Amino acid sequence: MTNEEILSRFGPREAMEYDVVVVGGGPGGLATAIRLKQLAAEKGTDVSVVVLEKGSEPGAHILSGAIMDPIAMNELFPNWKELGCPLNQPVTDDAMIFLGEKSSFRTPSFFLPQCFQNHGNYVVSVGNVTRWMAQQAESLGVEIFPGFAGAELLYNEDGSVKGVATGNLGIGKDGQPTENFQLGMELHGKYTIFAEGSRGHLGKQLIARFKLDAGKDPQGYAIGIKELWEIDPARHQPGFVMHTAGWPMDSSTYGGAFLYHMEDNKIALGFITGLDYANPYLSPFEEFQRWKTHPNIRWYLEGEDKGLKPAKRLAYGARAITAGGLLSLPKTVFPGGALVGCDAGYLNVSRIKGSHAAIKTGMLAAEAAYDAVTGGRQHDELSAYPQAFENSWLYTELNKSRNFKAWFKKGLTVATLMNGVEQFALKGNIPWTIHRKKPDHLALKPASACKPIDYPKPDGKLTFDRLSSVFISNTNHEENQPSHLTLKDASVPVNLNLAKYAGPEARYCPAGVYEFVKNEDNSERLQINAQNCVHCKTCDIKDPTQNIVWLPPEGGGGPNYSGM
Repeated sequence: MTNEEILSRFGPREAMEYDVVVVGGGPGGLATAIRLKQLAAEKGTDVSVVVLEKGSEPGAHILSGAIMDPIAMNELFPNWKELGCPLNQPVTDDAMIFLGEKSSFRTPSFFLPQCFQNHGNYVVSVGNVTRWMAQQAESLGVEIFPGFAGAELLYNEDGSVKGVATGNLGIGKDGQPTENFQLGMELHGKYTIFAEGSRGHLGKQLIARFKLDAGKDPQGYAIGIKELWEIDPARHQPGFVMHTAGWPMDSSTYGGAFLYHMEDNKIALGFITGLDYANPYLSPFEEFQRWKTHPNIRWYLEGEDKGLKPAKRLAYGARAITAGGLLSLPKTVFPGGALVGCDAGYLNVSRIKGSHAAIKTGMLAAEAAYDAVTGGRQHDELSAYPQAFENSWLYTELNKSRNFKAWFKKGLTVATLMNGVEQFALKGNIPWTIHRKKPDHLALKPASACKPIDYPKPDGKLTFDRLSSVFISNTNHEENQPSHLTLKDASVPVNLNLAKYAGPEARYCPAGVYEFVKNEDNSERLQINAQNCVHCKTCDIKDPTQNIVWLPPEGGGGPNYSGM
């Protein structure tokens, strides 16, 4: 049954009215809700706020490196230390290392530009920070609905955003309601703030409907893949931050990696691959596994022969990163709402940081929404929000790195040189601007023009396969539900993607969702294992014809990250 048929049979949906509806319970969405309630308390008014979170709890779907700059948290909660915010491990040392296959070169500290310096920042689990922020929000009176995804945009007759509807529950694989069927509900707001993270399902629709990206550079994305390990205390250096560039990437592919020493003998390992890569044989997951075999990295993970405690892999996950920067930032307001955080694209790719930007933009959107609601307005544009952003420290920060990603289209050597000039010599005071013109999904070359990449088999100790990785991400979806990974045209994967690009879906997905299998007549078909999906959104971004569309699954489904 279509959604319209379901509504005609079981509707109408129950509707709940709020002053502000927030879609997404990450740092940006929670900062929005918290700031609204803070302002209401300060000024003796009442503003009703609800947060929808598609994960089983706030933080369940949050994945980030992460080094957090506390600048925005200082503004949101000046007493965050007393309140117990889990920013516990300050950065103690920075290293930027260029890797060859067996070699390495550490950039002298005095050559590190400001964007690579992390003094005063913290090594954190953003998932744990998010859980803490959710507790603060609820203590201020924010309603949080975990396990409910914003599935559908709702509009007023004048075209302004009215709110969102949550997905129906209990729909079987055949599209028919089961005995557990429950109709979704509508949440109406005077303003609706979208904070879904990178490549938000509803944010993407809003950008297209209101042409918010008109005149902007195409948005750029990367995929970040992360593992959490526990290592021997003898090789743990609390607060040590390492970033690497070079091997195993070729010089024409944007990417890099990180190794962060957290608390309690834990380290976060991560690998970032720009989704504008050209070779369809490239696998971001396999590149990450190969990177761990470099002597500088494996040193932390091995050592049993020296009497050290064996390192243990604790968790795994993957997530798209909105990396286009200021030049790709869409208009962030439209009638009835706004985009904040990575749903808009505020991440500073030069610093590999977005949480502070998400919190700051959530606060700015909240301040604009509060003034509008208390001023008797609704469903118009919150123009004070982008104006406040342009006058903020965040705009200044992003403007300094506006060319960072674009330089990489000219290769690693030129990018390293020019970003060094801009960030170190000019200190971000850049008299020129360079632009990108091609979206990531158009970057793939035909397989016939590229060299296959021979990746080594996983050893199960240092390197792993996708399925064992997905297992420790605690990913689960209700099995009897329609696939949330949909194809506009079912013939495209075999007739175009496999024939021309050697089936890149099977390689760019970090969770084994897509695989080409043989039919009885020896023809090929694409099998979609939606149960494995970790909600990274890479397929929605990188598919060459934009034929794959990611939809929110039944609420609460997906990964359940712990400590990530």
